[in-house]
Amino acid sequence: MEQIISRVAAAAGISEEMAQTAVKIILNFLAKEAPEGKMSQLVEALGVSDLMDAPTESSGGGLLGGLMGSLGGMGGAMAAMNELTSAGLGMGEVQSVAGELVAAAKENVDESVVDEIVAAVPGLSQIL
Repeated sequence: MEQIISRVAAAAGISEEMAQTAVKIILNFLAKEAPEGKMSQLVEALGVSDLMDAPTESSGGGLLGGLMGSLGGMGGAMAAMNELTSAGLGMGEVQSVAGELVAAAKENVDESVVDEIVAAVPGLSQIL
């Protein structure tokens, strides 16, 4: 995991702490939106299970959470982007983090698995 975080931090020009936060946000977003079996393969190959939040049965979130949930994947993408920018990342840094994470994933798991995840998640291809 440390190698992935260091690599992402260097590529985006951010601290390792910020990189870890960004990777965690992205992975947890993907875990909600991507095919479960494919995500399991990716998480295992990258050794990043420690960054994943425990699954919950209800997303909750009150009115805003309900509205975002009704938007489907795009609402999730907007929420993840909001979390990333709230953490202090600019759009260029978000793109660098996401791009480097995808590149690392393609080096560690079959490229078709990564491509299926990207294709299945609305809004993801727009930041890559």
